[in-house]
Amino acid sequence: MRHVTLFWSIPPKSYDIITGIPTGNSGDILWETEFGYQWLRTYPESRSTPTIENGRVYIMGGMGRVACLDCESGNKIWSVNTHEEFEGEFHRWGMAESLLLTENAVISSPVGNRTAVVALDKKDGSLLWKTEPVGGVRSYASPLMITHNKRDMILVTSSRDLIAVDPRNGEIIWKYDIVTGNSGERNRRNNTNTPLYYNGSVFTTSGYDVNGVMLEINEAGDGAKLKWSDPALDTHHGGVVLVDGYIYGSNWISNGQGNWICQEWETGKVMYDREWYNKGSVIYADGLLYVMEEKQGHVGLVEPTPEGFNVISSFRIEEGFGPYWAHMSIYDRKLFVRHGSVLLVYDIAKKD
Repeated sequence: MRHVTLFWSIPPKSYDIITGIPTGNSGDILWETEFGYQWLRTYPESRSTPTIENGRVYIMGGMGRVACLDCESGNKIWSVNTHEEFEGEFHRWGMAESLLLTENAVISSPVGNRTAVVALDKKDGSLLWKTEPVGGVRSYASPLMITHNKRDMILVTSSRDLIAVDPRNGEIIWKYDIVTGNSGERNRRNNTNTPLYYNGSVFTTSGYDVNGVMLEINEAGDGAKLKWSDPALDTHHGGVVLVDGYIYGSNWISNGQGNWICQEWETGKVMYDREWYNKGSVIYADGLLYVMEEKQGHVGLVEPTPEGFNVISSFRIEEGFGPYWAHMSIYDRKLFVRHGSVLLVYDIAKKD
């Protein structure tokens, strides 16, 4: 039987810990490794998903330390505190960035007076390049690699701007102010969601009554302009997905309330605005949406159609503690759900 190791991070004491668990049925722990200090202020919990490639795990701790570990043993290969070394500036709730890998680099975005984005060598953590500073502080969103008209660029979200960076040398190609004139509830600037890119356009959403913004990148790829802006889908921190020309996610009504939204990619037209328990996170796999509301832990299997929020089936997670904020993931026909210190694995393979 083939086994793959699952990597799961939880924050006991004052350290972030990454744990290796085989994906069989035993749930045995193979190893545990400290990879940095956790964020100890409000919501002191791990919030960065590991990135895995060629037998190595790359992850960032709650205080900005980027670490590379061996998949089999959990041994640390190298680590760099990008927040301290590059004088990053955090927002209200610390770091919440999942690292991006390019062909030879680990991309992180400390954002501050010294730089905005850095590229570390995957082999040893040495600096390959850093960008010029752009202002603002770091957000809670992860960088995204896109290819626009055969031109590669990394999209990075700061507290103020959406930034396009050349992955070869760190040159800032363009930036767009997503805050000015669009400040929303109490001037919040908590950008938590990785942007979506499709067919020359980029969608970004920030919660707190801040409009979702669609930008259009020009043909050369060296600039972007506003295509449309709409308040309907102001996602708090549950992410959004694009399926067949429609964006799906939940919006922010208050910190404890939100609805589920479908919005047309090209025009911003709202196709539905539906109440279902509460706001939460969404992922897409095998032609279906998987949604999890954050207050009571209801998980729903939803048909991705602009005709309505059609729940095919649902169940409730009753193990673990705290809000249901960790995003679900799917691998090998299994649904992985973390709730606090508990990891739950569900068999979602279709039965004959």
